[in-house]
Amino acid sequence: MEKEILQLFSNLTERDLDIQYKSYEELMKIMEEPVDWTYSVWEQLVQALTYKNGHVRASAAQFLCALAAKSDPEERVLEDFLKIWAVTYDEKTETSRHTLQAIWRIGLAGQVQRDLVVSYLAKRFQICLDEKHPTLIRYDIIVSFKKLFDATNDPKLLEIARRLIEEEEDVKCKKKYKNAIR
Repeated sequence: MEKEILQLFSNLTERDLDIQYKSYEELMKIMEEPVDWTYSVWEQLVQALTYKNGHVRASAAQFLCALAAKSDPEERVLEDFLKIWAVTYDEKTETSRHTLQAIWRIGLAGQVQRDLVVSYLAKRFQICLDEKHPTLIRYDIIVSFKKLFDATNDPKLLEIARRLIEEEEDVKCKKKYKNAIR
Protein backbone atom coordinates (compact mmCIF):
# COMPACT_ATOMS: atom_id res chain seq x y z
CA MET A 1 0.00 0.00 0.00
CA GLU A 2 1.24 3.45 -0.87
CA LYS A 3 2.86 5.58 1.83
CA GLU A 4 0.41 8.40 1.08
CA ILE A 5 -2.61 6.18 1.83
CA LEU A 6 -1.03 4.83 5.00
CA GLN A 7 -0.31 8.37 6.14
CA LEU A 8 -3.90 9.45 5.48
CA PHE A 9 -5.25 6.58 7.57
CA SER A 10 -2.70 7.35 10.28
CA ASN A 11 -3.79 11.01 10.26
CA LEU A 12 -7.30 9.92 11.25
CA THR A 13 -5.96 9.36 14.77
CA GLU A 14 -4.30 12.78 15.08
CA ARG A 15 -5.42 15.08 17.89
CA ASP A 16 -5.75 17.94 15.40
CA LEU A 17 -9.33 17.71 14.11
CA ASP A 18 -8.43 19.70 11.01
CA ILE A 19 -5.81 17.12 10.02
CA GLN A 20 -8.33 14.32 10.71
CA TYR A 21 -11.01 15.95 8.58
CA LYS A 22 -8.68 16.74 5.67
CA SER A 23 -7.43 13.14 5.67
CA TYR A 24 -10.97 11.79 5.80
CA GLU A 25 -12.00 14.02 2.88
CA GLU A 26 -8.93 13.01 0.85
CA LEU A 27 -9.56 9.30 1.46
CA MET A 28 -13.20 9.62 0.45
CA LYS A 29 -12.14 11.42 -2.73
CA ILE A 30 -9.58 8.72 -3.55
CA MET A 31 -12.21 6.00 -3.01
CA GLU A 32 -14.49 7.53 -5.63
CA GLU A 33 -12.33 5.58 -8.08
CA PRO A 34 -11.30 1.91 -7.81
CA VAL A 35 -8.33 1.30 -5.52
CA ASP A 36 -6.10 -1.76 -5.20
CA TRP A 37 -5.58 -1.58 -1.43
CA THR A 38 -9.13 -2.39 -0.27
CA TYR A 39 -8.30 -5.66 1.42
CA SER A 40 -5.25 -4.20 3.16
CA VAL A 41 -7.59 -2.11 5.31
CA TRP A 42 -10.89 -4.01 5.16
CA GLU A 43 -10.60 -6.06 8.35
CA GLN A 44 -9.36 -3.11 10.40
CA LEU A 45 -12.34 -1.08 9.18
CA VAL A 46 -14.76 -3.89 10.06
CA GLN A 47 -13.24 -4.05 13.56
CA ALA A 48 -13.52 -0.26 13.88
CA LEU A 49 -17.30 -0.53 13.45
CA THR A 50 -17.46 -1.52 17.12
CA TYR A 51 -14.88 0.88 18.59
CA LYS A 52 -15.86 3.03 21.54
CA ASN A 53 -15.51 6.30 19.60
CA GLY A 54 -18.63 7.07 17.53
CA HIS A 55 -16.65 9.17 15.06
CA VAL A 56 -14.38 6.19 14.35
CA ARG A 57 -17.40 3.90 13.91
CA ALA A 58 -19.03 6.29 11.44
CA SER A 59 -15.84 6.82 9.45
CA ALA A 60 -15.18 3.08 9.24
CA ALA A 61 -18.72 2.49 7.97
CA GLN A 62 -18.43 5.29 5.41
CA PHE A 63 -15.08 3.97 4.18
CA LEU A 64 -16.45 0.42 3.86
CA CYS A 65 -19.45 1.70 1.90
CA ALA A 66 -17.18 3.66 -0.44
CA LEU A 67 -14.79 0.73 -0.92
CA ALA A 68 -17.66 -1.69 -1.51
CA ALA A 69 -19.04 0.56 -4.24
CA LYS A 70 -15.96 0.53 -6.47
CA SER A 71 -13.25 -1.71 -5.06
CA ASP A 72 -14.69 -4.95 -3.69
CA PRO A 73 -14.33 -7.57 -6.45
CA GLU A 74 -14.48 -10.37 -3.84
CA GLU A 75 -17.86 -8.98 -2.68
CA ARG A 76 -16.79 -9.08 0.97
CA VAL A 77 -19.45 -6.49 1.71
CA LEU A 78 -22.05 -9.24 1.41
CA GLU A 79 -20.44 -10.99 4.40
CA ASP A 80 -20.05 -7.78 6.40
CA PHE A 81 -23.20 -5.90 5.41
CA LEU A 82 -25.01 -6.60 8.68
CA LYS A 83 -22.04 -5.27 10.65
CA ILE A 84 -22.22 -2.01 8.69
CA TRP A 85 -26.02 -1.94 8.93
CA ALA A 86 -25.81 -2.30 12.71
CA VAL A 87 -24.07 1.10 12.86
CA THR A 88 -27.21 2.68 11.36
CA TYR A 89 -28.77 1.87 14.75
CA ASP A 90 -25.90 3.41 16.71
CA GLU A 91 -26.73 5.05 20.06
CA LYS A 92 -25.19 8.29 18.77
CA THR A 93 -27.53 9.96 16.30
CA GLU A 94 -24.68 11.52 14.33
CA THR A 95 -22.93 8.16 13.94
CA SER A 96 -26.09 6.36 12.87
CA ARG A 97 -27.08 9.08 10.40
CA HIS A 98 -23.65 9.30 8.78
CA THR A 99 -23.74 5.55 8.24
CA LEU A 100 -27.32 5.57 6.96
CA GLN A 101 -26.44 8.41 4.57
CA ALA A 102 -23.52 6.40 3.15
CA ILE A 103 -24.97 2.91 2.90
CA TRP A 104 -26.61 3.50 -0.49
CA ARG A 105 -23.12 3.40 -2.05
CA ILE A 106 -22.99 -0.34 -1.48
CA GLY A 107 -25.79 -0.58 -4.05
CA LEU A 108 -23.37 0.64 -6.72
CA ALA A 109 -21.34 -2.58 -6.51
CA GLY A 110 -23.83 -4.76 -8.37
CA GLN A 111 -27.41 -5.96 -8.53
CA VAL A 112 -27.14 -8.32 -5.56
CA GLN A 113 -25.73 -5.53 -3.41
CA ARG A 114 -28.34 -3.07 -4.70
CA ASP A 115 -31.19 -5.44 -3.92
CA LEU A 116 -29.79 -5.98 -0.43
CA VAL A 117 -29.46 -2.26 0.32
CA VAL A 118 -32.87 -1.43 -1.14
CA SER A 119 -34.62 -4.14 0.87
CA TYR A 120 -33.01 -3.02 4.13
CA LEU A 121 -33.70 0.67 3.48
CA ALA A 122 -37.34 0.02 2.54
CA LYS A 123 -37.94 -2.16 5.60
CA ARG A 124 -36.28 0.41 7.86
CA PHE A 125 -38.52 3.16 6.47
CA GLN A 126 -41.53 1.10 7.47
CA ILE A 127 -40.41 0.10 10.96
CA CYS A 128 -38.50 3.13 12.23
CA LEU A 129 -41.43 5.00 13.80
CA ASP A 130 -40.52 3.84 17.31
CA GLU A 131 -36.90 4.93 16.94
CA LYS A 132 -35.41 8.22 18.00
CA HIS A 133 -35.78 10.77 15.16
CA PRO A 134 -37.90 8.69 12.73
CA THR A 135 -38.49 11.69 10.46
CA LEU A 136 -34.74 12.15 9.97
CA ILE A 137 -34.28 8.44 9.36
CA ARG A 138 -37.05 8.40 6.77
CA TYR A 139 -35.67 11.49 5.09
CA ASP A 140 -32.18 9.97 4.89
CA ILE A 141 -33.66 6.80 3.39
CA ILE A 142 -35.56 8.70 0.70
CA VAL A 143 -32.44 10.73 -0.12
CA SER A 144 -30.51 7.44 -0.36
CA PHE A 145 -33.01 6.12 -2.90
CA LYS A 146 -32.59 9.33 -4.92
CA LYS A 147 -28.78 9.17 -4.83
CA LEU A 148 -28.83 5.53 -5.87
CA PHE A 149 -31.24 6.37 -8.68
CA ASP A 150 -29.06 9.27 -9.83
CA ALA A 151 -26.03 6.96 -9.95
CA THR A 152 -27.76 4.00 -11.66
CA ASN A 153 -30.80 5.38 -13.52
CA ASP A 154 -32.80 2.42 -12.21
CA PRO A 155 -36.45 3.64 -12.31
CA LYS A 156 -37.53 0.97 -9.80
CA LEU A 157 -35.71 2.93 -7.12
CA LEU A 158 -37.92 5.98 -7.51
CA GLU A 159 -41.00 3.76 -7.67
CA ILE A 160 -40.09 2.22 -4.33
CA ALA A 161 -39.33 5.64 -2.84
CA ARG A 162 -42.71 6.99 -4.01
CA ARG A 163 -44.50 3.97 -2.59
CA LEU A 164 -42.78 4.50 0.77
CA ILE A 165 -43.62 8.20 0.75
CA GLU A 166 -47.29 7.34 0.27
CA GLU A 167 -47.14 5.42 3.56
CA GLU A 168 -46.28 8.64 5.41
CA GLU A 169 -49.30 9.98 7.26
CA ASP A 170 -47.87 13.39 8.21
CA VAL A 171 -48.64 15.77 5.32
CA LYS A 172 -45.68 18.04 6.10
CA CYS A 173 -43.24 15.11 6.15
CA LYS A 174 -44.74 13.64 3.00
CA LYS A 175 -44.12 16.94 1.19
CA LYS A 176 -40.52 17.07 2.46
CA TYR A 177 -39.88 13.51 1.25
CA LYS A 178 -41.43 14.21 -2.16
CA ASN A 179 -39.18 17.25 -2.55
CA ALA A 180 -36.15 15.07 -1.81
CA ILE A 181 -36.72 12.89 -4.89
CA ARG A 182 -37.47 15.64 -7.39
